[in-house]
This record gives sequence, C-alpha cells and structure tokens, in this order.
Amino acid sequence: MYEVYPLCLSIETRLLYSWHENLPTRDFQHCNNCDLVFVPTRFHVSEKDQLKRYESHNNDPNDSGYVEFLSRVLNELKPYLKPESNALDYGPGPALAKMLHSEDLMVDIYDPFFQPNRSVLRKKYDIVTCTETVEHFSKPRDDFLTLDSILIPGGYLGIMTSMIKKWDEFPEWYYHRDPTHISFYSLNTMEWISKNLSWEFSFPRYQVVLFKKMYNR
Repeated sequence: MYEVYPLCLSIETRLLYSWHENLPTRDFQHCNNCDLVFVPTRFHVSEKDQLKRYESHNNDPNDSGYVEFLSRVLNELKPYLKPESNALDYGPGPALAKMLHSEDLMVDIYDPFFQPNRSVLRKKYDIVTCTETVEHFSKPRDDFLTLDSILIPGGYLGIMTSMIKKWDEFPEWYYHRDPTHISFYSLNTMEWISKNLSWEFSFPRYQVVLFKKMYNR
C-alpha cells in the first residue's frame, strides 16, 4: 500500500518510476490529484548524508556564475521590492540573502541545517524567496503552509526549481538523480498550490514561479 501523498493528502498515487542503476535505490510516486512526484519516506537519505551533500554545494556569494543563476528569481521580484521591506530567504544562503540586502531590504535567513533559527518563522514578510529548496521538502504541505503563514497579504513568494512538462520524460531527467531531491513539481502542481492557498500564480520564466498572497481570503 502506498503512503498518503505529502502535499494534498490524497491516496490516489501510482508508481511512476524506480531507480535501480546505482545506490540508493528509490521509488518515485505520482499523485493523480495534485500532480506532485515524490519519494516515499522509506527511501529518504539520513540527515547526516543530507548535510554531507549540502556541504558539497557551491553557494558562494562571490561566485559570479552562481549570482547570475540566482538573479533569475530576483529579477522577476524586483518590480515588487520596496526599500526596508522585510524579506526572508527560505533555503540555502547566504548568496541570495546578500543580493536581497543590496536591494535595501531587511533580510532574514532560514535553513534547517545551516540557519535553523525558527524564531524567524514567527515573523511576517513582504518577500520570501525559496531557491533550490522545494525539491528537498520531505513534507511539502507543512512547508507551504509555513510559507503562507509568514507571508503578508499582498506579499510575494519567489520559487526556483527545475520542472519538466511531461512526467513520461522523468526517467531520463537528471534532476531525480540527486538523492536529496525528493519532491518534484509540475506547473499543474504549482497551480494546485495556488488554488488551495488562495495565491495568485505566474510562471514568468523557465524554472521560476511567483506567488502573490491574496488580500481577500
């Protein structure tokens, strides 16, 4: 029996793909309701192995290539940035946080491994960024509800993650080969999130999704 899907709580899931070419072996389930593909918890790597993997990432704020990569989401948010607004970078820092600060924003960082200060999740923010992060969510429903709770009405959430148009292309997709990637989204998934949280939704460019929290809910 397949476990309940971790975003919409549906039990309408099917096995999409099994990866056996190297360790760790993993199954990938597809939800027929919200279109998320996810790795069941029994295949999740340990926190120790997650940390080892994350420490190998290059998140150097002085790396021009990485800064240019993060600019994809920042450039889409720039029309909505106001000086001294509160911003939170929800995910690996400090590069994007530094870029937000350069836009005269008041910036906090939250990362469960490197900046695990949960007190910032009790504050309210005009802008929240979440880059290279949602694919690591083991309980995406909980994380998106947290993001909703900290975003003010009229505030913006910018997400950057890789997506593909057709799940039948999933076996050849490089993105699932990172053992810490356990949640995979389509535009249909993002639309489901927007409807269920009463957020406006746009897809301004490849890999970038913008949500706006509605005033009247």
